[in-house]
Amino acid sequence: MTPYLLICPALLLVSAAAMGFTFRQLQVARRHLRVLNSHRIAAHSAIQKSRMDLLEVRNRAKLLEDTVSGGASAVEKVHKAISNTTFGLIDLFSEDAEFRESTRKARQTHDQTSETLYKTVRTTNKALHILADTLIIGKAEKRIVSRKPGRNRAPDKSG
Repeated sequence: MTPYLLICPALLLVSAAAMGFTFRQLQVARRHLRVLNSHRIAAHSAIQKSRMDLLEVRNRAKLLEDTVSGGASAVEKVHKAISNTTFGLIDLFSEDAEFRESTRKARQTHDQTSETLYKTVRTTNKALHILADTLIIGKAEKRIVSRKPGRNRAPDKSG
């Protein structure tokens, strides 16, 4: 028997074993790749959820600000209509000139005071929205931006 006839089957057996080992390693690598991909997708989903939560908080804050501002405007219009009607009727039906003059002064004071009051409500509402945006939303934004990928953090209990 020639040495080639002994070496060829041995080489075929070694190459078959190497191919089997390579195939097994390929299967393990694919499984690890699937696990890694699922972790990547989960991390991306968590980041996206945080962004959506932040967007929802921003939208709710803006909606609240607009609601308070619109409500104050509506109340102001009704208040003006009632005061104009009341002072107009007093002015129309009053026979005493001195009483009418004091009513006009009272109306002027009333209108200035109510205008200042509603302006203050709107300004305070805007200031509260800016403060909430700075404290709450800004803090949440910083927390989302400062997160390092691949690190799980314990929830922030400071507020």
